[in-house]
Amino acid sequence: MLAATLAILCSLGAAVASDSDSSYRLSVEKWRAQREANLKADGGWLTVAGLFWLHEGDNRFGADPLNDIVLPAASAPADAGNFEFHGGKVTLHVNPGVPVIFQGKRIDTAPLRADSDPSFDQKTDQVTLGGLTLYIHASGSRLAVRLIDKNSKIRKRFVGLRWFPVDPSYRVVAQYTPYPSPKSIQVQNIMGDFDTTTVPGYVSFTLHGQELRLDVEDDATEFSITFRDLTSGKETYGAARFLVTDLPKDGKVVLDFNEAYNPPCAFNPYTTCPLPTPQNRLRARIAAGEMTYLGPH
Repeated sequence: MLAATLAILCSLGAAVASDSDSSYRLSVEKWRAQREANLKADGGWLTVAGLFWLHEGDNRFGADPLNDIVLPAASAPADAGNFEFHGGKVTLHVNPGVPVIFQGKRIDTAPLRADSDPSFDQKTDQVTLGGLTLYIHASGSRLAVRLIDKNSKIRKRFVGLRWFPVDPSYRVVAQYTPYPSPKSIQVQNIMGDFDTTTVPGYVSFTLHGQELRLDVEDDATEFSITFRDLTSGKETYGAARFLVTDLPKDGKVVLDFNEAYNPPCAFNPYTTCPLPTPQNRLRARIAAGEMTYLGPH
């Protein structure tokens, strides 16, 4: 009788564990599907269609191939105007008759803030010309015009993301340790420029028997982590992957590497992704999350 009871209890426990495991896998698959949907959406990273570095003086834009900023031929006039870059500031000048919209109004000229400006807002600091959107992007000390085009070749040729199978063992609880005071560090991006970021602390955890540690960045609502591991450049994108977590609760955070994902530079050459600091280059295999993109770059 006792043996039969124990067998029933074990069976029930296994069923509960199986249900929990299945529910977890479904939640990760749902997150992954949403990740791909966001990429493919209007305004997603696949629609970034150009990055044009500004030089001092006038930077002409339009469909003419001899312009500094060359727009798609079917979407813009040959000569639409210029971005005047002087003393670190950018002013847009539009040629007569060209329907450029800024802050809901057709304009002839307007000062433009870069996305590194604390007051930059995607809705108010972008300009539109037909189906094209342009704004000023900062990469370190350099400024560029970034082009958004929902009809971009990158979007049309996208072949979908690839993932490692969901493995619950790559979901771990980590201890968060704040630094005595947040560290301001210089982080190099894939273009070779350096941006300043703040690191408030680090997370330490055990994964498959290894003791590991990663610095985190805090954007007030969540932690973000840029890391590289021993799968990088082989099964996964070589430069880095990203991971996002909730803010600490009782000094703990959950790191789910099944939701580690590629930066936009993995499939778009017009992006300026950060590289991991030496601290965040792990001598460990993280065979979880998003794998190398195999489509055209």
